[in-house]
Order: sequence, then structure tokens, then C-alpha cells
Amino acid sequence: MAGMLELVLSFPVLILLLSVVILGILMMYIVLFVTTQREPDLWRHDSEMYFSTGNGEERAPFPSLDDPASVSLSLIVPAYNEKDRLPIMLDEALFFLEERLKEDSSFSYEVIVVDDGSRDSTSEVVIEYSKRYGSNKVRLLKFVKNRGKGGAVRMGMLSSRGSRLLFADADGATRIEDLTKLEDALSKDAPDHDVAAISVGSRAHLQDDAVAERTFFRNFLMFGFHFLVWFFCVRGIKDTQCGFKMFTRAAARPLFNSIHVNRWAFDVELLLIAQKLNLPISEVAVNWHEVEGSKLVPFWSWLQMAKDLLLISFRYLFRIWTVSPGTKSKTD
Repeated sequence: MAGMLELVLSFPVLILLLSVVILGILMMYIVLFVTTQREPDLWRHDSEMYFSTGNGEERAPFPSLDDPASVSLSLIVPAYNEKDRLPIMLDEALFFLEERLKEDSSFSYEVIVVDDGSRDSTSEVVIEYSKRYGSNKVRLLKFVKNRGKGGAVRMGMLSSRGSRLLFADADGATRIEDLTKLEDALSKDAPDHDVAAISVGSRAHLQDDAVAERTFFRNFLMFGFHFLVWFFCVRGIKDTQCGFKMFTRAAARPLFNSIHVNRWAFDVELLLIAQKLNLPISEVAVNWHEVEGSKLVPFWSWLQMAKDLLLISFRYLFRIWTVSPGTKSKTD
């Protein structure tokens, strides 16, 4: 009898707790719904639709990712205040691509550097390379104002011509030669270029050495971030943040027309969407070395990324954001 009485007395408490939980979830949904831009930000300023042809003041419109491919490879390089590190990266990349061009007459490429509203002479650096190699090979997409790395990669991809599309960081931390490893992995999943597939560079094999060199606090932040990625968003990928990822054109279309995140956590949303679409994803070990001049501020950047992960997870959970494979890019 006593046990039954305790159960009856506790029933209102359980109802109250359940009501509080339901009310909390409802309030969270309302706040997220009201404060979230539901559609991807695919708008661009008029000047961002064009690149310089190198002939005086003449400009030509960027193509669309929705168009058929016209070159073998597009290399997208997001850059913000990178006048010092970018030339080293471009020299290495263009030397490799030009050598490949000599060896394989069927190969063609383009490099699109997206100046993400830089305050230094990043754009002038790119223009010099465009003059040297021609605007058919090197193009500058200059933002009117800063969008963030995710926004820069997205717009570069939406303006590309490649059958395969790779984005790589402007610091050159990953060796450009390793793109052949990503191509090999992509060929296994997508022998036909019309098949959607992704291959991502990974630094997971370097983790033991990195842990030994980092402070306890930075290791704590790193493992905490990895846990949040695994728990809330993406499973099965050991390194979601390596800035070296390749896509077939068929994979890039739905992905870059769908992502919302403009800042550092865009990689996670990208892979989350890919898994929701059941796209094959290969993770490939690449050579990587740390380069001075990182834009990440250890504590605050990780805090911002952790917040973004939670928001990404809840927005898809509540279906405020949805995946639409048929989304078209907007250039007006």
C-alpha cells in the first residue's frame, strides 16, 4: 500500500516535469524558427557575378554549377587577408597542375580564389597570377564584404566549371599532390563522373603526435569538439575539419545549394547533408603540416563552433532546415 501511495503522489510530479520538458522543447523550436534563415543564402552582389578577363576593364560572368562541366578540375581557395601565405600555396598548386597538364593533354583545370572581403592586398595577388596564367586558369571571385569560410567555399563552388571540385585552404597546409589520393578514392565510388561521391582529406593518422605536442587545454577542446560532432551531427568520419575535400559535380550541386552555415562549422553541415542524401564518402589520409598565421582563436573559435554544432543539429532535428537535392543556385 505504501508503495502504491508513493506512486500516486509522485504522478503529479512526473506530469509537471514532463510538461516542463515539452514546454522547453516548444520554446526552443519557436526561438529557432523565428531567428533562423530557413533558405540557404545564395544571393550575391552584382560585382560578385563576374571575373576580370585580363583585358583592361572587361569582365565575364562566372558560370553556374548547374551547367555541364567544361574542365577536369576546379580548385577553390577561400582566402581572407592571405597576401603573405597565398603566393606560396598558389606557386605550389599551379606548378603541380601545369606539370600534370604537360603529361596529360586531356586534363584541364581552373583555380578560383575567393577573396572573402579581405582588408589587405589578397585580390591584387590573385590578379597577378590571373595575368600570368590567364583568366581561363586563374580567376578571382571578390566579395564585397566578409561572409566566412563556408560562404566563400560555397560561392566558389557555385561558380566553377570542374567535373571534379576540390577546395583547399590558402595556407597550403595540405600538400596539393595529395589531390591524386582523393581522385583515386573518388574513382572507386564514382567511376562515372555523373555519379555523386565525396572524398575528404584526413589528419586523423597524425592525431597521436598532435596530442603529444599540444597543451592539455587544447587537447580537451579538440576531443570535446570531436565528441560533439559525433554525438550531434556526423558519425563515421574521423576528421571533419580538414580543409581538403573533393566532390564530383553531381555531389557538389545538391550540397552547395543546400548548406546554410557560413563560418568554420560549414564542413560539419556539408557532411551531415551528404549522409542524409546517402552519398558515398571516402576518408583519405593526407600529408599535413601546421602553418603559422591561423585565423582560429583557440578558445573562442572552438566555443563558436560548438554553438554552431548544436544549432545545426537542432535545426535539422526540428526540420527548420531541410535537404533539397533539387535546389537551384541564385545569381540575381
